[in-house]
Amino acid sequence: DYGDFKNGADSAERVGPSRAVQSGEITAEQMKNAVVITATLSLISGIALLWSSLAQTGYLTEAILFLTLGLSSIAAAVKYTAGKNPYGYRGLGDVFVFVFFGLVGVMGTAFLQTKEVSLISFCNAIVIGGLSTAVLTLNNLRDHINDKASGKITLIVKMGFKNGKKYLSAIVLVSLISAFFVSTLIDSYWGLLAFILPIIRLMKIMRIEEPKDLDPELKKFAISAFIYSAIQFAVFLT
Repeated sequence: DYGDFKNGADSAERVGPSRAVQSGEITAEQMKNAVVITATLSLISGIALLWSSLAQTGYLTEAILFLTLGLSSIAAAVKYTAGKNPYGYRGLGDVFVFVFFGLVGVMGTAFLQTKEVSLISFCNAIVIGGLSTAVLTLNNLRDHINDKASGKITLIVKMGFKNGKKYLSAIVLVSLISAFFVSTLIDSYWGLLAFILPIIRLMKIMRIEEPKDLDPELKKFAISAFIYSAIQFAVFLT
């Protein structure tokens, strides 16, 4: 929100729901302060988690590694659209979303609880990272005309609208294959139900020609990631 406004990507021509800074509901300075406060609270709670899960139980090296990952996550969040030469404007947003929402987020969470890296957590990381990247891809498909005009060069701007929809389909397919592999490993196929919605929506998305018509689809893909997580959490509890 802050970075896109400062860099001109959130202009009056932007498609989709209005943003807080763009609409004038709050100032850019207020949003910047909110980022600082949120990042600080995340860092404090993260350090407390690392202390109780790792440092206090003898995993000091791992605690330092995770602290580095936490600081990197904060830096990645800021540098996505803010600062000089943001990576989200150079077609690297997809990579960082997959890494930090998927690999780091899922495998990191699993390691904090189990003290090990497993094939199941790796495959689940691909699923969540993939679905998260799918949400970003839909966002970039919707905004690709304005992004190109404002100098925000996303992967979709580079590959074009039609190829971008094929790219989205490939992401969902890879996520589905990984989810199937997880289901085989844990002998439970309930998690695959979460893919019914995105697969159905993909059929519609492939027929959409107007970027603005993609806006309602973002929430459905995000909800699918949540549903998958909730189902797998329930499965592991039982």
